[in-house]
Amino acid sequence: MTRTSSSVSSPATGVHRTLLANGVRVVTEFVPGVRSASVGVWVGVGSRDEHPTVAGAAHFLEHLLFKATPERTALDIAQLVDGVGGELNAFTSKEYTCFYAHVLDSDLALGLDVVSDVVLNGSCRTSDVDLERQVVLEEIAMRDDDPEDLAGDVFSTALFGDHPVGRPVIGTIDSVSDMTRNQLHSFHRRRYTPERTVVAVAGNVDHADVVELASRRFAGRDGAGSPASRRSGRARFRESPAVDVVERDSEQAHLTLGVRAFGRHDPRRWPLDVLSTAVGGGLSSRLFQEVRERRGLAYSVYSGVDTYADTGSFSVYAGCQPENLPDVAAVVREVLASVASGGVTDAECARAKGSLRGNLVLGLEDSASRMNRIGRHELVYGTHTTVDDTLAAIDRVTPEDVRDVARSLLRRPYGAVVVGPYRRVRDLPPAVRDLAS
Repeated sequence: MTRTSSSVSSPATGVHRTLLANGVRVVTEFVPGVRSASVGVWVGVGSRDEHPTVAGAAHFLEHLLFKATPERTALDIAQLVDGVGGELNAFTSKEYTCFYAHVLDSDLALGLDVVSDVVLNGSCRTSDVDLERQVVLEEIAMRDDDPEDLAGDVFSTALFGDHPVGRPVIGTIDSVSDMTRNQLHSFHRRRYTPERTVVAVAGNVDHADVVELASRRFAGRDGAGSPASRRSGRARFRESPAVDVVERDSEQAHLTLGVRAFGRHDPRRWPLDVLSTAVGGGLSSRLFQEVRERRGLAYSVYSGVDTYADTGSFSVYAGCQPENLPDVAAVVREVLASVASGGVTDAECARAKGSLRGNLVLGLEDSASRMNRIGRHELVYGTHTTVDDTLAAIDRVTPEDVRDVARSLLRRPYGAVVVGPYRRVRDLPPAVRDLAS
């Protein structure tokens, strides 16, 4: 068994943490009243760690590792998990990848064994690469058939340019078609290193038991892998955000627009969350009320925030009939200009904070969400806070804090994309087209 180099318990957060000697971090949280265990193996590698020639490699690899290990076929893996009524899946983001299982507490050992086997020992066979390539290409086609998703990916490029943060996690048809087994295998071996790995488990679990199981699975893995510098090397964001258009013969026009924001470590992320919630986060938000309730211009309209290690974005999405796009774009810009100059009201701030508090607490009432919280926090922050601490951070946000963020962000250059029946940017309504000027 791999010896442990340090172990820390935090009664305040309920999170227990052990650092294995090879650098793998094990974090657990006991969740009272549940009979489940959620297991996640998190790797601090995502699409922004890729060279342009292998764009989409992290996501492709996530698919590929499930196909076979030296001990199991893909069917073996599926049957093991199905046989206990569990769930097995994974996801890739721009900065990390997570492989996870949700099982009964009595099947914890099985869940951790299967997930770790996939992550550590996925075979990357040539035949599987060729097969799964077609699956990923189908996923790209499915993304292209979903204008809302497509608008989101193209918007990232409009905002950040060819910087890795601006590229789609899923890659491109060309990059996925050209990727070789050797490139994917090398990406796996060089990037999936112990010091980038977090084993997170939440539910009806005991920390010592989890450490014992994780130690057995990760024994023999050392930290000698290539610690390739991440976060994109010398890549630069585009000088100024752009406006773009993707032609689609669709019944709706899909508009996404927004500005660059700050990263997850910036303390202004809390006022930014409050701002986004007040502007477009719910039925009482300004955008929903102005665009849908008062004018009936769109069915779906909302705002959102994305944060990364060193940057982020605030964006607004609206889907409407093409003939309504000029009015929708004009109203969205009016709302954002009003918030930039006057901020949000005290009542809007209070409602937004209440919404954030409720969503946070209600979203943590199962073991899977708890696992996601502790795994992500360990990987990207290296620390853990209590839910009460997070609620307190939200409570401390004042209307003036939100106004300061609004003044700072909403006067920055905007990027935008429209997916719909438009061939060129000059065909777009002035309220969208003029964002580029």
